[in-house]
Amino acid sequence: MKQTDRVTQSHQKTERTATVFVVDDDAQVRRSIEQLGRSVGLNVITFSSADEFMKNDLGDVTGCLVTDVRMPGLNGLDLQAQLNKSNFPLPIIVITGYAEVPMAVQALKAGAFDFIQKPFRPQALVEVIQKAIESDAKKGERKRELQEIRERLASLSPRENEVLKLLVGGKTTKRIASRLNISPTTVDFHRNNILGKMCVENLVELTRVVDLCELAGE
Repeated sequence: MKQTDRVTQSHQKTERTATVFVVDDDAQVRRSIEQLGRSVGLNVITFSSADEFMKNDLGDVTGCLVTDVRMPGLNGLDLQAQLNKSNFPLPIIVITGYAEVPMAVQALKAGAFDFIQKPFRPQALVEVIQKAIESDAKKGERKRELQEIRERLASLSPRENEVLKLLVGGKTTKRIASRLNISPTTVDFHRNNILGKMCVENLVELTRVVDLCELAGE
């Protein structure tokens, strides 16, 4: 079975189950991490090289990537650099030998989630992997929340958008009415519609969700 088929079928079986992708040229290390991951209920897919991993279209996956630093061909840092260019979504954990700690620091500066030094304790690796998966899950929740907010904002009418901007800008009903040349009653009508469409109960919550979009660059 091709590796790409393994990735696809595994993802279909586990749906949104987190997957640990392991890239290491040492077969013993790959087997060890795979057995370790499966022992705590994780889905694990292994690759013998960075080039092999890069050939796969992972699609919309969750979990993390565990990669060794020293490998023939594309090494762990090169793999990380290429993945950063392609906006790889998963946290990256780097496995490194004692003499390679400076390389691990370089990986952290480039955005790696963490690094594990060889020889590593199984429990230590499991803990880092679980933290990385939790981090990825939170990022996924935030992404879904932002998408919902975008859809709700898109449902507002042009006038509601005008009122929204003034509301989150701290303007009172009277000032908004004066600015838009409409009655305070009409402002209240639009405000209630906005709160309903945005699924919030008050202006504090409304400001929070709008701020989330602004912080995300929306």
